[in-house]
Amino acid sequence: MASLTPPQAPPKWNHTPEEVLSVTKRALAQNKAVSDKVAALSEAECNFETLPLANAEAEVLIICEPLGFYQNVSTSKELRDASNQAEVLQRDFDVEESMRLDVFKAKAAAEKNLRESGEWEKLSDEQRRLVEKMVLDGKRAGLALPEKECEVLMKLKKELSQACLDFSKNFNEEDGLISFTLEELEGVPGDVISGYNKRTEGSKEVYDVTFKTPDIFPIFKSAHNPATRRSAQEGYEDRLKQNVPLLEKALDLRRRIGAMLGYDTWADYITEVKMVKSGKNAADFLDDLEAKLRPVGEKERKILLQLKKEEHEKRGLPFDGEFYIWDYRYYDRVYIEKTLNLDESLVKEYFPVSVVVPTILKIYQDLLGVKFIEIKNNNKDVWHPEVQQFAVWDKDAKDESAFVGYCYLDLFPRAAKYSHAAVWGLLPGYELPSGKRHYPLTAMVANLAKPTPERPALMRHDDVTTFFHEMGHVFHGLLSRTKYARFHGTSVARDFVEAPSQMLENWCWEPKVLEKMSSHYKTQEPLSPDLIDKLIRSRYVNVGLFYLRQLFFAKFDLKVHVDKEAADYTKLWNDLRESISLVKGGKAQPGQGTFGHIVGGYDAGYYGYTYSLVFAADMYATVFKKDPLNPALGKLYRDKILFVGGSRDETDSLEDFLGRSPNSDAFLEEVFGTVANANL
Repeated sequence: MASLTPPQAPPKWNHTPEEVLSVTKRALAQNKAVSDKVAALSEAECNFETLPLANAEAEVLIICEPLGFYQNVSTSKELRDASNQAEVLQRDFDVEESMRLDVFKAKAAAEKNLRESGEWEKLSDEQRRLVEKMVLDGKRAGLALPEKECEVLMKLKKELSQACLDFSKNFNEEDGLISFTLEELEGVPGDVISGYNKRTEGSKEVYDVTFKTPDIFPIFKSAHNPATRRSAQEGYEDRLKQNVPLLEKALDLRRRIGAMLGYDTWADYITEVKMVKSGKNAADFLDDLEAKLRPVGEKERKILLQLKKEEHEKRGLPFDGEFYIWDYRYYDRVYIEKTLNLDESLVKEYFPVSVVVPTILKIYQDLLGVKFIEIKNNNKDVWHPEVQQFAVWDKDAKDESAFVGYCYLDLFPRAAKYSHAAVWGLLPGYELPSGKRHYPLTAMVANLAKPTPERPALMRHDDVTTFFHEMGHVFHGLLSRTKYARFHGTSVARDFVEAPSQMLENWCWEPKVLEKMSSHYKTQEPLSPDLIDKLIRSRYVNVGLFYLRQLFFAKFDLKVHVDKEAADYTKLWNDLRESISLVKGGKAQPGQGTFGHIVGGYDAGYYGYTYSLVFAADMYATVFKKDPLNPALGKLYRDKILFVGGSRDETDSLEDFLGRSPNSDAFLEEVFGTVANANL
């Protein structure tokens, strides 16, 4: 295996800011030249072979995606800025290309000629899907509009693209701090506090806390002083107030664009090409789920409020009978510790990063029949020394035909890096005109805790689940094998894209998997059966409040994309959270400025996180539950879900995998069946 040489070299990560821009411009110019050639064809000349648009689309992605990625991970401000500018160039170019009437006419002519000549039936299913999707793109882009309106539309789309990019840039580069004394941090685990920067301010020592997850979340969950939690929460919500006008602008532009294209709302425009099909269907799904969850959430809130009352009495704190947003994570933890005697900080000791990451990689490799070979020393080429680089092969590889692609893991926080966990498909896999393949590259960016002087880097169980989830996206990107880049990997309907990864989260709640990936950092002992049992029983504790919080995000996102007029979005954010999530706020902070999904491709799409859970639960319960580590079931999943990417309708893939049409029984049983047994 080690002697095998990948048939495709990995990309270089040594660009200067000037090169990022010049290479992007050159790639876009080459792509435009292909479009110009297509546009120059006569109507009669237009057919499947004379329109090389799919391959040209892939070629520009291969060059531009890695260059646009630097803005999320580079330590150089100059390189990040150039990368951001390159993405502006690419997005503007995409808008211009999508609005080319001459190219659209060539696509429409090709479809007409194919159907009339009898050649249509000779195309493969994926080829026909490509033609239909490309023609639909033109209709959705507004190319049926008069020329003057097309020009206005193009201008609005570019403005929208810029507002979203500026929002994301602020999100990535946010570097705010909030400071507390040691007394104010009472209750926060010592290993967390030791990672904070300590300094003297006047006559007292204070600890600077960033708004990155490993720093701020332990305060939400563990700080005994409600005033500390409130300050942390309000600072966290206020950290991106500069994004408020950018979001207002983006929403206004979306309303105008949607109206020009003839859609009643932006939500209808977005959902037309998703599984849910319309904004009304998405709203009905959320309303129905909220109605089912609300009584459960109210019951849970009552229990947590009683815990708060008891703790305030014990600590001599005033109690006003309210349950606040900064109480939610704290009393959720207290409840788990009290009812299950489960201490999260103890569980964390069993999940050192150095054990969990390779173990999860091994679980995936065994399940899906692949092998990760790390590229090290002089052969390694990455954007930061901490990044791991892997060549991925089929497990029994004997020659280069068994090469799968490349994977990069960038797991630890640093300044100006993307601050959550996400996966980028930096290179697509597809069939080259020569018949050979172009191989994919996926990169996971995360922010796991770093080691402290006293302890190695440890992961909360939440972090383990997130890592398992994101690796699901990595493998969707690696193991898809479509003819066209357009359908590769996670290029599926946006309300299905999370389902495979959500299904895989179930492994993190399986006893034998938990035993396999746990190893106490001092004793190397795995989690005991007793701790595993407690952890599994904690999964559905306060599940009503958890999902109501998800519904708040989804309903805010849907409402702002259904409303015909602008609103006070700070008021809407806070009012909706209180009414749906059942938690009271304090000072109304502009939390919508932190809602990166709304400009990152999930506009009128956040409902998809919950919608896709229905499919995830069905896939797991029907196929994997009986034997989650069985490679034969892993192969079925690889062949029926991952392999096909978006080259066929998602419903067809689900029916092929399940052996029947999907249904919501498993999801409802998972959430509500177990709630009844939790004695809440």
